Amino acid sequence: MKLNLLDCTLRDGGYYNNWDFNYKLINDYLRSVYLSGIEYVEVGFRSFEQETYRGPCAYTKDSFLQTLKIPKKLKIGVMINASEIISHSTKNLNIKKLFPNKKDRINFVRIACHFHEVKKVINVSKFLKSRGYKVIFNLMQCADKSLNELYYVSNIISKYPVDVLYFADSMGSMTSEKTSFVINSLKKNWSGEIGIHTHDNMLRAFTNTDQAIRDGVNWIDGTVSGMGRGPGNIKTEYLLINYSQFLKKKVNLFPILNLIKTNFKKLQEFYNWGTNPFYFLAGKNGIHPTFIQDILKDDRYDISDKLLFIEHLKNIGGKKFSRDLLDTDKNLYLGKLNKSNIKKWNPASILKNKTVLIIGNSPQISEYTSAIEDFIRKNKPIVFGLNIQKSINEKLINYRVACNLFRLLTDKKKYKKFKNKFIIPFERQNNEIKKYFNKKKVLNFDLQIISNKFNFKSDKVIIPNSLVVSYALGIAASGKSKNIILAGFQGYNSEDPRQIQMDNTFNLFKSNSKILISSITPTKYKIKIDSLYV
Repeated sequence: MKLNLLDCTLRDGGYYNNWDFNYKLINDYLRSVYLSGIEYVEVGFRSFEQETYRGPCAYTKDSFLQTLKIPKKLKIGVMINASEIISHSTKNLNIKKLFPNKKDRINFVRIACHFHEVKKVINVSKFLKSRGYKVIFNLMQCADKSLNELYYVSNIISKYPVDVLYFADSMGSMTSEKTSFVINSLKKNWSGEIGIHTHDNMLRAFTNTDQAIRDGVNWIDGTVSGMGRGPGNIKTEYLLINYSQFLKKKVNLFPILNLIKTNFKKLQEFYNWGTNPFYFLAGKNGIHPTFIQDILKDDRYDISDKLLFIEHLKNIGGKKFSRDLLDTDKNLYLGKLNKSNIKKWNPASILKNKTVLIIGNSPQISEYTSAIEDFIRKNKPIVFGLNIQKSINEKLINYRVACNLFRLLTDKKKYKKFKNKFIIPFERQNNEIKKYFNKKKVLNFDLQIISNKFNFKSDKVIIPNSLVVSYALGIAASGKSKNIILAGFQGYNSEDPRQIQMDNTFNLFKSNSKILISSITPTKYKIKIDSLYV
């Protein structure tokens, strides 16, 4: 048995740095993987022009390849996305735009394709084959596919000039049994070479690759240090170690291990790829890893936010990545509402000339619980509790304030247990949320998000972001309250994005409202501090 080993570090790893690897690293990498015994390298994507900035390995143009020091015997390839080809039509005229030169340095092209795209894009294999490329067809998201679906696509592909049929465990959720099932199902209609591409969400990448080899795959791939989208891939260096006897070239570990030491160790420390409990949850629930990759690098999300987000994606189905799902609040609160019969609440009816106390959820608030409760009994402010967190006696909270869609969706079954009234942008919510509220306990106060803006009206507030504290501040200002007091807003380190966002929010509020804000517990935010014990 002989195995073909393909390394796709620059392509899959590019999800972390927008495919913007520097030339020295690329040349060091190409030389090192070749000397280590790797025969095939996927240098990047071959894509149409994108609106956002992406580095050279996102396009891998011939002009770029000509600048590289590619070992003569190293076989170079690119990946194309079926979705891009389809959106630009499947006519050869368009595929020719991606491959304009009849003679180039490329040896193989891998087509990444979802099952529903196979019929629409399979014809491009004829053009690619006519150019002399080895054609590799890569089926994505195979973990939940049925026997009939696998039969169907493999039958279509078998009728076209495809050299290798790859399948990908895109969510990192496949088991060894499922791996065997996919391979044996594909073999019913496909008699050519088969390859496997694994992700390591649930620490199964190596196990599944090993099982695939036992089941007869001829192609395996990995990335240096596992650098790849989300939790990453099986590590190429492990494949070299474990399957050296099956590879066509003699293995030399020194070049690749030295490459890791001099180049990829620093990259991994910076981008921090690799599996963790969040990727494991995503794999278990069939959630696209890019969702997790994006929320992990955004320090505004704490652990509870990340868990809420994963729960939300689990419920709505997060198999296909969409940036719109990351901006759900922004989309929900975008633009003005159409007129409706739902009654709007005017906060001035309760808050005018009153003190509003907003209870935050900093862990340190537990140290001040008794003192805060005494303060409330003595001064009798109107008390807002944010979302459903419980940090003081529930009887002392007058109103619950909520607006973040993920929290609303995740907490929805708990709302009816609360005796407080909820202030929410009720009119904008979908029925999935509305049905869990006792309408008699809902105060419908609209919310609209416009960047860098606070504006206070009798029936709605315009705020700069979807933070529930921004909404609470807006309610107090729209209600013409006398002053606003905060408790349980500890803050973060000065360079933390969450600290910066909150400071910017407070500064913007103060520049648009004359209402005084102060805190009665320690805070790092740039607001006035009054002692809780005076």
